[in-house]
Amino acid sequence: MSEQAVCESTEMERLVDTYGTGMLRLCCMYLGDTHLAQDAVQDAFIKIYRAWRPIPEPAAEKAWIMRITVNVCKDYLRSAWKRKVNLVDQYPELSEAAPPKDGEGRLFREILALKPKYKEVILLHYYQQLKVGEIAAVLGAPQSTVSIRLRRAREILKKRLEGGPYEDL
Repeated sequence: MSEQAVCESTEMERLVDTYGTGMLRLCCMYLGDTHLAQDAVQDAFIKIYRAWRPIPEPAAEKAWIMRITVNVCKDYLRSAWKRKVNLVDQYPELSEAAPPKDGEGRLFREILALKPKYKEVILLHYYQQLKVGEIAAVLGAPQSTVSIRLRRAREILKKRLEGGPYEDL
């Protein structure tokens, strides 16, 4: 076995307690499926465990963990199973689940309908409260690119939601 740092159980528990809920929210929004999101979070934690190296700065640690999480979500979306299987067609009762109240459902659907490059910046900025520089680190993209994507995503959402409860985005 190589000489890399081992993520002890107490450290792993801290990571799960600190980032687990945020990772699950991100995966739910990114993938649009709760069960698939739970699997993605588990896979992300396995990758985190295998690649663990202590990171002293909390912001850098969060960025590293969210980058792994986003990459796992992207892998799930690229998988052949995800492209070929539509759970709503197989299980119609899933589509009958209670939608979010008021305009929340509409905003949620519009975010999910964004192109992946726009969806990920919106999710990381608004749902994970990451700053542009942190998002750039997560995505491995220049800050200017992240700023432009964030601006364009807001513009797209604003156009789609005009006249609704979120017209001042």
